[in-house]
Amino acid sequence: MATTVRRRLVGKDIECETASETASETATSREPSPDNQHEATSTVKVTHKRPKTRKRKTTAIFLLGSLFGIIAAGFFAKSNDLIDLPLPELKELSMDSLFEVLPAGFVKEMRDLVNGERDLIESDDAFSVGLKMRAEGLSADHPIVMIPGVISTGLESWGTSEPSLPYFRKRLWGSWTMMRALVMDKEAWKRHIMLDKTTGLDPPGIKLRAAQGFDATDFFITGYWIWNKILENLASLGYDPTNSYTAAYDWRLAYANLEVRDHYFSRLKSYIEQAVFLHEKKVVLTSHSMGSQVLFYFFHWVASEKGGKGGQDWVERHVDSWINISGCMLGAVKDVTAILSGEMRDTAQMNAFAVYGLEKFLSKEERAEIFRAMPGISSMLPMGGNAVWGELDWAPDDQPGQGHSYGSLLNFRAGQNGSTTPDRNFTIEDAMDYILDTTDDWYRDQVKGSYSHGVAKTSAEVEANENDPRKWTNPLETRLPLAPSLKIYCFYGVGKPTERAYFYRAPDPGTTTHLNMTIDTTLTQGHVDHGVILGEGDGTVNLMSLGYMCNKGWKMKRYNPAGSKITVVEMPHEPERFNPRGGPNTADHVDILGRQNLNEYILRVAAGRGDTIKDFIASNILEYAAKAKVYDE
Repeated sequence: MATTVRRRLVGKDIECETASETASETATSREPSPDNQHEATSTVKVTHKRPKTRKRKTTAIFLLGSLFGIIAAGFFAKSNDLIDLPLPELKELSMDSLFEVLPAGFVKEMRDLVNGERDLIESDDAFSVGLKMRAEGLSADHPIVMIPGVISTGLESWGTSEPSLPYFRKRLWGSWTMMRALVMDKEAWKRHIMLDKTTGLDPPGIKLRAAQGFDATDFFITGYWIWNKILENLASLGYDPTNSYTAAYDWRLAYANLEVRDHYFSRLKSYIEQAVFLHEKKVVLTSHSMGSQVLFYFFHWVASEKGGKGGQDWVERHVDSWINISGCMLGAVKDVTAILSGEMRDTAQMNAFAVYGLEKFLSKEERAEIFRAMPGISSMLPMGGNAVWGELDWAPDDQPGQGHSYGSLLNFRAGQNGSTTPDRNFTIEDAMDYILDTTDDWYRDQVKGSYSHGVAKTSAEVEANENDPRKWTNPLETRLPLAPSLKIYCFYGVGKPTERAYFYRAPDPGTTTHLNMTIDTTLTQGHVDHGVILGEGDGTVNLMSLGYMCNKGWKMKRYNPAGSKITVVEMPHEPERFNPRGGPNTADHVDILGRQNLNEYILRVAAGRGDTIKDFIASNILEYAAKAKVYDE
């Protein structure tokens, strides 16, 4: 069944319907239940309204850079005197005294969120999907392994040097300790969170490690769930630590260094083999966001003589299904601006007070440096080049009559560029070249030594790339494992406006920065909102990245030579207006983990009933994928 995602068009520009005080994304359809998916025809309509400058802080915690954008701004936009206090005084602050100096509205929002989520967690509704599935006769069948997404795994300090002792076994990512350290000892927090720029590993005297077990990913901070709802529903079906496992990892590391430093892939291989031996059942692997890239890399590593030496049939012997949730298989456009200038939509659309507070506390230049010093973040730089993301005058996901192509990724207004900005617009390939040409050698070496972003055009090229670990993150240069019985389920959200292109300008005169350019937040006109142009996706990852491989790429013989079955279910974004996390029908990139029918699908696959799940497409991804300039042999 073909359904569409439409925008209202006026003349040559996409019309962004405006309202002075409101921002919403609406969807007019609701996908059918698993039993009647094909009985309904629906249309998803995305209405773009100019968002409020004060962003929803709760959701933004989980977006790349939102810690530096929304949370930091919330802490400092209206309490800048706190920044100027001497550091010794700050070290004596408790969280209660910290709350006393924070904006009252921000504190109320956070407390309401925590209390509301705690009430829900303690209610019977929290287990409702699992109890429903159990009533239908489903029970735990396959062992299940969960691979979380970027930034959702807590990082705790194990260092015993003098700067690290106050934080021993405390989380410097994913806890209130992180918030407190940001406020009271920012430079120490930065030293801990940034990796060594030369090695990409621990800086001297610093030792941060991924928290382990279910506690590593169930909540980001108290009351703010990530994987908790999925764990609750799995438990209702009979899962516990003996047949389920969370494979948490340090998302800052380049994928090769996950094995070098932490033996991550060796440990994951060992657990899967043990689970298959003990339960006499193949495992179900469930990944989210960046976790899907990590798992795709693992498929290559485990079979390769350069990695796990498991042989080309290892996946066939050990893995029943792969549940790919919101996988950024071709990267994310917002990663470009995070690396380039420490910015993205979350920071560009803040109000003037928030911008002032954020810049005083953690400048764009500092944010860019932090992102660059986390090579794992750069794994999400867009893959596929102009063939997938478009040329200056064309992109696969352009809308009819659209005057400004999404393929023109970075744009510069004529006559308003300084000496530090280019004299022409950039495609994705231009932007990637510019980043590598203008950043320090250590960053360029990390990216080029770890990742590749091209397109393999022949089966022979794909097979040759199996021997090049730099290619293992890119599904357009390598193939799926040789596992004909492997079942792949792609579940992702659609219908939530997602940043797709930008306008840039030179930094303000007189500012002391080494950045060559910054998002042109002064430009709000037509389809441009504070320098940001929105497209389709789940609010974080673009539709082409979420859906291209699942709907077309893996239908090509060279990328899926064994013919593994692919099932795709798109989930329209239908948030509840007054629910801070969107409610049971949200399709937001992170909040989708609490979506009711997503949890139901996960349980069906784990219980061996994945064959009851049918394809459901709610967007124009099939049309966009057909227009991409990646061709079968």
